[in-house]
Amino acid sequence: MIGSRIAAVGHYQPARVLTNEDLAGMVDTSDAWITSRVGIRTRHVAGPDEPVDELAAHAAAKALAAAGRTPAEIDLVLVATSTAIDRSPNMAARVAARLGMPGPAVMDINVVCAGFTHALATADHAVRAGGASRVLVVGADKMSDVADWTDRSTCVLVGDGAGAAVVEACEPGGERGIGPVLWGSVPEMGHAVRIEGTPPRFAQEGQSVYRWAATQLPVVARKACENAGLAPEDLAGVVLHQANLRIIEPLARRLGAVNAVVARDVVESGNTSAASIPLAFSKLVEQGAVSAGDPVLLFGFGGNLSYAGQVVRCP
Repeated sequence: MIGSRIAAVGHYQPARVLTNEDLAGMVDTSDAWITSRVGIRTRHVAGPDEPVDELAAHAAAKALAAAGRTPAEIDLVLVATSTAIDRSPNMAARVAARLGMPGPAVMDINVVCAGFTHALATADHAVRAGGASRVLVVGADKMSDVADWTDRSTCVLVGDGAGAAVVEACEPGGERGIGPVLWGSVPEMGHAVRIEGTPPRFAQEGQSVYRWAATQLPVVARKACENAGLAPEDLAGVVLHQANLRIIEPLARRLGAVNAVVARDVVESGNTSAASIPLAFSKLVEQGAVSAGDPVLLFGFGGNLSYAGQVVRCP
């Protein structure tokens, strides 16, 4: 089978920025309380006239432009999201319509915070199996729609945004640009992170998630590197789900990626769920923190206590 690679990435965030000081005027909290517990200082929040598919389409258009591709050249669209309000048409179809695509296959993937890395693996598998030649993969969430703005333990965490990648087949004989995925879940712990109810609301058992991430994920992340034939010290970058700085920094240390740039976009963007990894990765590429061909670990975790990770080569 042929391999696949990321040809380009792109990201988008709404213009409105909500600071910790702003939140202190809404709930019983403070900048010191938030930064000491999760490391977040700001987050971007979309308005009522900015639906999820609009965020996704902006990021997708940037990725397509960076790849030098037109919407008509995409034959599969995968959108990772857990904040779609409507069941049909799905988010991927809405994005394809916004971009004027003539007739791609369209699928949504809901694995909450691990959605993008699941979708990226699915794109890789589709290309390698011959089911698609060029795939648009988007992670997009509008967490402000599902936040309980009276709950200081959760509303301080969330932000809105989108990130996208264009995935293509590698040149014959070329190096595989997307490594084997390592994925799984803890189904019996699905209650630890939830978006449920009418209207749907985000809730989590923070200590359960923290303990699980701190004790279980370093081993899994190292295995994802092994699957790609690399040691952690070979990595040029590490992009973990941007949930909490107190999870990201210890996990990166325990992984042993001593030479890697570690994404810390959570500080300015908050937890954007499925958008967090492509958003942070795209920023690292845009800033020149990682270079073309560099190996970077992308590792998503969270909702359903699901996880998925793979080593990719930077576009």
